[in-house]
Order: sequence, then C-alpha cells, then structure tokens
Amino acid sequence: MPTQLEMAMDTMIRIFHRYSCKEGDRFKLNKGELKMLLQRELTEFLTDNEVDFNEFVVMVAALTVACNDYFVEQLKKKGEQANTRQK
Repeated sequence: MPTQLEMAMDTMIRIFHRYSCKEGDRFKLNKGELKMLLQRELTEFLTDNEVDFNEFVVMVAALTVACNDYFVEQLKKKGEQANTRQK
C-alpha cells in the first residue's frame, strides 16, 4: 500500500503529463499548457489572480531547477554524441 506522500507524488506526475502531452514535447509544458494546468488544477489558490513575492520566488526557483536539469541533460547528450562520433 503506497504512503500518502507516494500517492501525492504519483498524482503530481500524472497531472503534469495530462497537460504536457497536449502539444509539442510531451515531456514539457509549453506556456499554454502551463496556463491551462494552473487555471484548472489550482483554482482555489488563484482566486485573486495574483502572486505575492514569496510565491513568485518559489516559482522562479523551481523553473531555474527545471532549466538546469534540462541543460545538464542536453550537455550529456551532446557528450554522448561526440563520443560516438570519435569511435
């Protein structure tokens, strides 16, 4: 039986992919998909249609981590391709 935290993680992953697979890269949310996810899944949190400074900082930090992960992945792929060409 999964724990509550495991179920919460599973739910977050499923919701992300429910929206990310609508257009383009199915492993990333484009601007429209992100907007749709926020509007449909976080309606109670966005009732004022405002974001305070703390919420903004958390969002920017999370986006920074995601961008870093993406760039690290791309660098690894380029490294693997260069190694393959050298063989």
